[in-house]
Amino acid sequence: MAIQLCDDRGASGFSWIVDEPATRTSHALADDGRVWFVDPVRHDEALERASTLGNPAAVVQLLDRHNRDCAKVATELGVPHLVVPDAIPDSPFETVALTRNRAWRETALWWPATCTLVVAEALGTNRFFVAGDEAVGVQLLLRLTPPRAALGGFEPEHLLVGHGRGVHGPAAATALRHALEHSRRGFPQLLLRVPGFAVDAYRRRR
Repeated sequence: MAIQLCDDRGASGFSWIVDEPATRTSHALADDGRVWFVDPVRHDEALERASTLGNPAAVVQLLDRHNRDCAKVATELGVPHLVVPDAIPDSPFETVALTRNRAWRETALWWPATCTLVVAEALGTNRFFVAGDEAVGVQLLLRLTPPRAALGGFEPEHLLVGHGRGVHGPAAATALRHALEHSRRGFPQLLLRVPGFAVDAYRRRR
């Protein structure tokens, strides 16, 4: 399994991405000598790099089904494993409740000091999420009812997702607005890719 570091944000952290169709992406968010790991796939180089930014504070699982290596990494580092949290005490992050039902529970993170928005599943940047000229796309199952109320008020400078590379600078806020405002437009195109989604999900479960 090939993994690459990406989205280097200097002292504020970095991300790493699995070279696979789903492009699972994990994040290390660093502040004041502490590091929070978001939806991590375990990777030695990432853990070593994170250790230079501070002490581990917690593993944050933003989506109920994003088990990945969250529990394993939390145990290894000796930190709490927070699953779809409604709050992250003693941290610089605000939580945003995106979905709360039996089929889908997801929390997003907003980091005001760095204007960073982290969205695990509702938004993505890989080919299973984007249609046409989109830089960021709404997840297929949310295309008809995108989370405009929850996310539409943010103006991120860094938009980090759980599938694909992040978007940074002025393009981040523009891409977010476009994704939320035009989600229905790309629905038919993504619907044609459903067989590919199924094949990829099957392979990752093997």
